[in-house]
Amino acid sequence: MKAMILAAGKGTRVRPITHTIPKPLIPILQKPVMEFLLELLRKHGFDQIVVNVSHLANEIESYFRDGQRFGVEIAYSFEGSIIEGELVGKALGSAGGMRKIQDFYPFFDDTFVVLCGDALIDLDLSAALKKHKEKGAIATIVTKSVPREQVSSYGVVVTDENDRIKSFQEKPSVEEALSTNINTGIYIFEPEVLDYIPSGQEYDIGGDLFPKLVAMGAPFYAVPMEFEWVDIGKVPDYWHAVRGVLTGEIKNVSIPGRQVAPGIYTGLNVAVNWDKVDITGPVYIGGMTHIEDGAKIIGPSVIGSNCWICKGATVDNSVIFEYSRLSPGVRLVDKLVFGRYCVDKTGATIDVQAAALDWLITDTRRTMPPQESEENKAIAELLSSAS
Repeated sequence: MKAMILAAGKGTRVRPITHTIPKPLIPILQKPVMEFLLELLRKHGFDQIVVNVSHLANEIESYFRDGQRFGVEIAYSFEGSIIEGELVGKALGSAGGMRKIQDFYPFFDDTFVVLCGDALIDLDLSAALKKHKEKGAIATIVTKSVPREQVSSYGVVVTDENDRIKSFQEKPSVEEALSTNINTGIYIFEPEVLDYIPSGQEYDIGGDLFPKLVAMGAPFYAVPMEFEWVDIGKVPDYWHAVRGVLTGEIKNVSIPGRQVAPGIYTGLNVAVNWDKVDITGPVYIGGMTHIEDGAKIIGPSVIGSNCWICKGATVDNSVIFEYSRLSPGVRLVDKLVFGRYCVDKTGATIDVQAAALDWLITDTRRTMPPQESEENKAIAELLSSAS
């Protein structure tokens, strides 16, 4: 069976991570989020997958290639052009990307699934597909119910008593919401739906195609299902996903490495004297990372591979990406460290290089002696408390 993964977006709400990593490659404890989607699709018999790519397309294609090592077949549809020798992405929108694939050569010749490439899901796709067929739908949205107080964060789907879709509400207030069922970005389509998408122009599934289907009275349904769904479309969402895996709230993602103590997991060849550090789980420490004596790590926290946590440094409820070196005495609480950026849970970002604080957080591949002084320690405290 055939499927499409939407992977052409720039991921602006997950910056600074998406400056250099496309959203589908954002790691959830060392494993790209799109890899989980491939596993789900393969499990339910969807083994022919086209991925539309644009922003950082080469990164996605280089990692997943033809899909052979993931047990599926993958092809790519690039959206953009070459300008002065450089690939320049220009996304066509989710529906426009579908139409581009079909215009190239009719790929979607039977019922197919479309997934957004930035969510962790544990869905019985086979059951959803069965319900889609039973309703005789041309298009189906898999929906999920959320607590009413959370509806303002999502796109709400309004249906009649037979689950036929009547309208949509984009992030309505709690008082205005007509439903608590939300759009999860998981769609099931019949090939004829492509007839309603114009060729060669930007066109969105949610903003353009779906309102058209409602207006024309098409057999367009919602399938409400209870399943695990964690969107990582924004920095706070990513934070929630990592914490959820570490604490066991997200059950379809296992913690990699080996457990060396209750709640403490490590990758290969981690350099640490366990009796000379203070580590409280749940914590994951990536391979070839060095934790100096006197460092303190409080979970839930993730330390990426090839990091170096110096003496006296504290990592508390934080995520540190690979090749990060925390100088002595640096205290990070509720922070995400990605390259030269330090981000808090709301997404507020400090560029430590631009702030002339790059000696506090450096790349382990650089040779740079630590600068220890009372003034530097004071600045370190300022950085750790900044939001």
